Amino acid sequence: MAQRIVVVGSGFAGFWSALSARRLINLNIEKGVSKAAEVEVFLIAPDANLVMRPRLYEPNPASMSLPVDDVYRACDVRFIQGVVDTIRTADHEVEVVNHAGARSVVSYEKLILAAGSRVVHPDIPGLSEYAFSVDQMEDAIKLDKHLQSLASKPPSKARNTVVVCGGGFTGVEVATELPARLRAIFGDGEDFRVITVERSQNIGSGLGPRPRPHITKALEDLKVESKLGTGVTGLDAEGVTLSSGERIETLTAIWTAGVAATALTTQVSDKRDNFGRLHVDQDLRVPSVKDVFAAGDTAYAAADDSGHYAKMSCQHAIPLGKAAGYNAAAELLNIPTSPYSQPVYGVCLDLGGAGAVVGDGWDISVLYSGHNAKPVKQFINTKLIYPPTANTVEALAAADPAFNTADPAIYGPALNRYLEERGIQL
Repeated sequence: MAQRIVVVGSGFAGFWSALSARRLINLNIEKGVSKAAEVEVFLIAPDANLVMRPRLYEPNPASMSLPVDDVYRACDVRFIQGVVDTIRTADHEVEVVNHAGARSVVSYEKLILAAGSRVVHPDIPGLSEYAFSVDQMEDAIKLDKHLQSLASKPPSKARNTVVVCGGGFTGVEVATELPARLRAIFGDGEDFRVITVERSQNIGSGLGPRPRPHITKALEDLKVESKLGTGVTGLDAEGVTLSSGERIETLTAIWTAGVAATALTTQVSDKRDNFGRLHVDQDLRVPSVKDVFAAGDTAYAAADDSGHYAKMSCQHAIPLGKAAGYNAAAELLNIPTSPYSQPVYGVCLDLGGAGAVVGDGWDISVLYSGHNAKPVKQFINTKLIYPPTANTVEALAAADPAFNTADPAIYGPALNRYLEERGIQL
């Protein structure tokens, strides 16, 4: 009788969960394990595209999507197009709504929840109506079209001012990329302002003190203004109001402040962290619901034995997905699981025309900064995060949990080749 692993979500974690499960099943079929042939892998998502979400702050976000339906077919992952809005863990089933609004029920033996996260929209007047974001593909495309349309509007203080609400990782990348984007839209002769508003007293507070001087210098070099220690209290069609009482005239407010895991986590367990992520054990299993695993932005997972937890980033989503897929399949095949561990951590922050910052370790010691760091960021954004979709054998091999592309020992040689091909020396 067939047994089914169902993966919810087709982001980095969902994609690699499905391939990792399929890889382990295939290996056991080759070994002659009869029950392996009875295990199926289903993946449910709105479409069969892998969105390069870490790149959505860049121009032309419509190109930041990789079709992966051929990969699923070649790897024998059964794709179901639709949105899961209901999980019934007691019944081992999920409800799916397709684009036409029709409902269906899909049962599972093992469920991997990898439906990602979304930017948080707090109850601020006008936020939902007037703020842009780069959170999802449709959001980034909407912002890109809006920015392009500004050139056709009469010059004004509001037209020529962009406010980035939030000075965390995403806010910094958005803000430092904007000067080049606006210059391409307006031309060199037009004056414009980019302003970052951050409630904390420090820009990039989540990155710690070591990268901060490099971020501050980049903002100064790019003439990006920072308003620290103040938050946004209201938005309307022509401006934003700050908690300090200041009003900034703008047609473009970009919200980047805070994310939360998919609300589907609330249907699985009450034990969640402040981001809504499910507490999981070393195998990424939800302890209170033994047949449910979480991966990517839905998982509050210990990355090592020193108190560090996985971040909500593709750097952690990819290995989390591989581990969750492997372990879900391993349990059905009655073979040992492979506990998730990711002690190696690094940061690569884009600083637009001012370069980038590359840091190493959980305390983020800066390795490269400025224009020396930019090729590393370009390598990550254009090479490292893309799966080998052209070759099924390579794709399945890369789904091995032991193959962690975030580990310098693995990506180092590829980075060196990338730099050598371009004649770049760090």
